[in-house]
Amino acid sequence: MELRDPPTLPHILLVEDDTISQAYFRAVLESLPARVDATATQACALARARATRYDLWLIDLSLPDGTGTELLAQLLDRWPQPPPALAHTAEAGPGPRAEALRAGFGDLLVKPVSSAGLAAAVRTALAAGVALPDWDNAAAAIALNHDPANVKALRRLFLDELPGAHAAVVDSARKGDAATLRARLHRLQASCGLVGAPRLADAVESLRRTPESHAALERFDHAARDLIR
Repeated sequence: MELRDPPTLPHILLVEDDTISQAYFRAVLESLPARVDATATQACALARARATRYDLWLIDLSLPDGTGTELLAQLLDRWPQPPPALAHTAEAGPGPRAEALRAGFGDLLVKPVSSAGLAAAVRTALAAGVALPDWDNAAAAIALNHDPANVKALRRLFLDELPGAHAAVVDSARKGDAATLRARLHRLQASCGLVGAPRLADAVESLRRTPESHAALERFDHAARDLIR
């Protein structure tokens, strides 16, 4: 029997100074599964990140020796091609969210966050860090019976309809119209499979799983706009 190497687990840097919250976050993250390095201060996080390239940074906005946004700025200086970053805080309201997004975080989690919500946000962020091509010609050829003319024609139709589908999905998500959003994402995901659009299909699936996630909506928006251009 052939022996295979075990899959590599995503490696997450967790920055959280409250011991109870840190233990909770670690337990949820390790159950994904993932490897977790937990630190309580900005200084310790920087020391860890100097030597290790993580797949995700999960950072508290309020730390004993500074802020999470300050820490993120220093991490971005160290890593010009950074992994995804999520912020977390106990402060609800639009102010902290806007600040976190401006600083470069993909999303803000407000504590207490449910285990399902935390796991979904982390999975979405990790998926966003995996580079997928805009087009997969082999997949489209298989779906369309290896006929290049069919691939070309269907992609042209897909791109003609994509601006309207993109606008409709964004509008439904922002209005919180879950039923309409699910239906539109379902149709769009089927189309992505036929024309071989893996990056958009992956973004559609992330938004379908976590329709309330700002990061998932942003990821969908970017993937669709990149094809529309």
